[in-house]
Amino acid sequence: MARILAVANQKGGVGKTTTCVNLAASLAAAKKRVLLVDLDPQGNATMGSGVDKHAVEHSIYDLLVHAVPVLNIVVTDSGGGYSVLPANGDLTAAEVELVGVAGRERRLRDALEEVDVLFDYILIDCPPSLNLLTLNALVAAEGVIIAMQCEYYALEGLSALMDTITQVAAAVNPQLTVEGILRTMYDPRNSLTNDVSAQLHSHFAGKVYRTVIPRNVRLAEAPSHGVPVMYYDRYSRGSKAYMALAGEIIRRNEGAAPAVDDSQDSAAIVTPTLIMATDGDSQ
Repeated sequence: MARILAVANQKGGVGKTTTCVNLAASLAAAKKRVLLVDLDPQGNATMGSGVDKHAVEHSIYDLLVHAVPVLNIVVTDSGGGYSVLPANGDLTAAEVELVGVAGRERRLRDALEEVDVLFDYILIDCPPSLNLLTLNALVAAEGVIIAMQCEYYALEGLSALMDTITQVAAAVNPQLTVEGILRTMYDPRNSLTNDVSAQLHSHFAGKVYRTVIPRNVRLAEAPSHGVPVMYYDRYSRGSKAYMALAGEIIRRNEGAAPAVDDSQDSAAIVTPTLIMATDGDSQ
């Protein structure tokens, strides 16, 4: 059975899609069977995985609105070693077309139940809003990875998202929990970053990932080449950080290594089998 994780935050530009694409590639490099579900009409996760969103015969729109089976839509030959459920602009119409449809919030969950035995991890890239698409992701998922920058406005948005997760868990999906809080675009030289990190550790003890994702030019450049950063520059700080995150998630879910002290922030590689590079990186 797959571990289904939604990467969510109603605030845009916090690294949700970057996290989905690069975490999927890193888990695949660790010999895990991974499905990336692009639930954002912008289709950035699709394009960033090396799949042309304009050329696909079917997209996740067809799954949600017309109940086309997952296996008729999934792209198995992405550039990152994982499978992709692609999205494109058609998805913008899904929310309107599903109005009045019974069980519309469970469409994605019902579809993924047919294929979850084929994967170890299913990652869902959510749109930057709390709409029906995000609701479908939260109903389908077991855990939520919250990607956020360390700034005070992000803390306010985090409260709203936590309330939504609590409501969904109470009403529709009792197994839903916060899998972890991932700090992205992290700059330890910034005092505000350290202040917000301290608050996160204080209020969400045990939920803040030890791994942090640094600001990194290679992470920004990789999508234009249609590949995850590990295939663009495997020795970059961004690549090593996502490999570390994959190791941390595997350890949390599968007990692959002893637990670590969550109060220690690091972008180092944490699982020996995932080590690709350990030094000599300035990017």
